[in-house]
Amino acid sequence: MNRICILGGTGFVGQRLVAILSNQGYACRVISRHPHRHNNLKICPNTELVKASQLDTASLRQIFSGCHAVINLIGILNESATHSFRKVHIELVDSVVDAAIKSGSTRLLHMSALNADAGKGSSEYLRTKGEGENRAHTHGSSALQVTSFRPSVIFGSEDSLFNRFATLLQLSPWLFPLAAPNCRFAPVYVDDVANAFALALTKPETVGRHYNLCGPEVYSLKKLIEYTSKQIGVRTIVLPLNDRLSRIQAFLLGHIPGQPFTLDNYLSLQTDSICKQNGLIELGIQPQSIHSHVPGYLAKKNYRSRFDRYRRLRA
Repeated sequence: MNRICILGGTGFVGQRLVAILSNQGYACRVISRHPHRHNNLKICPNTELVKASQLDTASLRQIFSGCHAVINLIGILNESATHSFRKVHIELVDSVVDAAIKSGSTRLLHMSALNADAGKGSSEYLRTKGEGENRAHTHGSSALQVTSFRPSVIFGSEDSLFNRFATLLQLSPWLFPLAAPNCRFAPVYVDDVANAFALALTKPETVGRHYNLCGPEVYSLKKLIEYTSKQIGVRTIVLPLNDRLSRIQAFLLGHIPGQPFTLDNYLSLQTDSICKQNGLIELGIQPQSIHSHVPGYLAKKNYRSRFDRYRRLRA
């Protein structure tokens, strides 16, 4: 049985990918700092959770032993005191590549990001994502068959896209100041992204490729907020902010706990997250639209009722 080691397998995309690979007969080894928090993954046949407090080359080499393929889904949107963009997006990739080669793995699938570019990325996030992607391909090319994926924003029932918008709209239900309102996205469904990874394992022609992954429709950020507002039944006026006010908002929100929006996030929004060529179509996957899924999972989470309760409390 082919065994695959997955870094980030307990995350949003990772859990869907583990389920898909397990159903296809793969054995999945999922790395986690806290395996006991993810017992739900154990229902997937031939899936094991491995505890790892360190992700250095030596530790990863042991964990990758016996795995013919490695999948790296790890990434961060904001830096913290312990996790910098460089450490997570570049240094970790170096360790993954070195460990995969030394352990005898022959295949590496790497999660990058749309617009990732080491030299021209508009933010530190995109520049480090680009450099990490480059290193995965160049350092691993002699011994590993590498494929990378660059999705636009990903949506699904547990996403931090529409769910976050819904939560923020509840906190600001009448007027919503919005930075970078005209930035465009092509939201891509989580299962489509996970299926792209799974398909790549069976298609030799994907080796060495960089696939952009997008949904079928393009929306401005303002339109996505308005769409979410309509789905949860909140009447909100979206107030577009100019560049100066957007930067001020990013600076202020970047200094509060949780960092809901940072200056680096704002800089990422200076580049539209859309595909000129959609890798999903190349892989034979028909991209699914937000209309097929978002109304259902927002309704199930009852954001409308939460807003009604909030409004009654304020009355």
